[in-house]
Amino acid sequence: MFENLQDRLGSILNGLTGRGALSEADVSAALREVRRALLEADVALDVVRSFTDRVREKAVGAEILKSIKPGQMVVKIVHDELIEMLGGEGVGIDLHAPAPVVVMMVGLQGSGKTTTTAKIAHRLSTREKKKVLMASLDTRRPAAQEQLRQLGAQANVDTLPIISGQSPTDIATRAVQAAKLGGHDVVILDTAGRTHIDEPLMVEMADIKKRSNPHEILLVADSLTGQDAVNLARSFDERVGITGLVLTRMDGDGRGGAALSMRAVTGKPIKLIGVGEKMTELEEFHPRRIADRILGMGDIVSLVERAAENIDAEKAAAMAAKMAKGKFDLDDLADQLRQMQKMGGMGGIMGMMPGMSGMKDKMAAAGLDDKLFGRQIAIIQSMTRAERTNPDLLKHSRKKRIAAGSGTDAAAINKLLKMHRQMADMMKMMGGKGKGGMMKQMMGGLAGKMGLGGGMGGMGGGMPDLSNIDPRQLEALQKQAEAAGLGKPGGGMPGLGGLPGGLSGLGGAKLPGLGGGFPGLPGLPKKK
Repeated sequence: MFENLQDRLGSILNGLTGRGALSEADVSAALREVRRALLEADVALDVVRSFTDRVREKAVGAEILKSIKPGQMVVKIVHDELIEMLGGEGVGIDLHAPAPVVVMMVGLQGSGKTTTTAKIAHRLSTREKKKVLMASLDTRRPAAQEQLRQLGAQANVDTLPIISGQSPTDIATRAVQAAKLGGHDVVILDTAGRTHIDEPLMVEMADIKKRSNPHEILLVADSLTGQDAVNLARSFDERVGITGLVLTRMDGDGRGGAALSMRAVTGKPIKLIGVGEKMTELEEFHPRRIADRILGMGDIVSLVERAAENIDAEKAAAMAAKMAKGKFDLDDLADQLRQMQKMGGMGGIMGMMPGMSGMKDKMAAAGLDDKLFGRQIAIIQSMTRAERTNPDLLKHSRKKRIAAGSGTDAAAINKLLKMHRQMADMMKMMGGKGKGGMMKQMMGGLAGKMGLGGGMGGMGGGMPDLSNIDPRQLEALQKQAEAAGLGKPGGGMPGLGGLPGGLSGLGGAKLPGLGGGFPGLPGLPKKK
């Protein structure tokens, strides 16, 4: 979503940080470029103007600390103002009200209201352990109520039985009564939309609000619609009074202007963002983390949270035990690749790593994209169990069969086997002498810098148990990472020598498929 803006702001601010001293003219020239970049990203003009004015006011009168270059001070001011524009602190859905808490979903047709309703219900039932009832008030769109019923069955969430001929206000009243009788904690009302804002729609929304007395009114807006979404938010807020925003299609290739403008224009917080089609692909909106991503500072906290959700603890423990013995077969490699796919692929992981945001283009040029993971998994799946356990069995005739089965060629199989061989060699070194050997030194150093402590989770040098990290510790993680030099643009990862961009020229810790080390482990020595 923010890639173009990230590239533009990154190049502008990198030009400032390299200088020893800054004049007022330098700051003005940089802010002109920042203004142009924000306008190109479709941010509202009045929002851009107030943003650059605040930055200039703080930058020109800022006291520069001796240990900080003036350019870095400007980057910090831009970063802080970006967080302020996005809303300061993240705000979740407020459920502090007598049960059943009524949540009313509003928005235009096609913005993703019904799917988002089901995603929120699934999130509240799985994460918050709430009993949720969904009700479709959309009597105009054919099969809208049936669509919500099917999504409810898919998400294992209750839906209000459909009675034909009822008005939206009557359905709202029945939904609240049914939620009270059924002992539900939350009732979510999926209202009807239109292709554009009209008077009958607003009257209907006002009647539903009066009848159901919602605690939360969430406006669902498509983040790809740009300035129209901002006008839409303003209109709904004036007529209905929204309490928060949900932005859909944040995984698209839009310019991100709506996300940056809507909070500033309406004063209402962005509470959730849709980042994909799946039921689980809904995330809380954290202004600081989004600002960090836009300025190329990474987002370690979200990366750790995503890892905690997607990494299978039992498989990780089994892998740790194998690594301690120096064993690593092709099934283990396939598990590693699948876990990276679940976490958003190489591009998604790199986007959250400090100083790594500029790596995506280099990786694409080197032919390292997420399709590569799929091809490598297909190759492994085309092997027999014996071949996966003992790759030495793979001679020419077997490779020919595997290539035909996976739709690849012998060269791709050889690359995969070379990568596995090098990773297996490192497993032996990691499981080697002493308490955890090399693994403890590498991961212990990284964990210490990230504030995760030296005790590395029961395998004498493995990664910590992410699912047991205290939420407050997660929130403190980003600040500690920044203090350790991980959150600075171009700061690089530990063990990579602080090279700009972390993996400068794809050297240092190699990535899968490029004939190098273990994905995500910094500073591995080269094989002699």
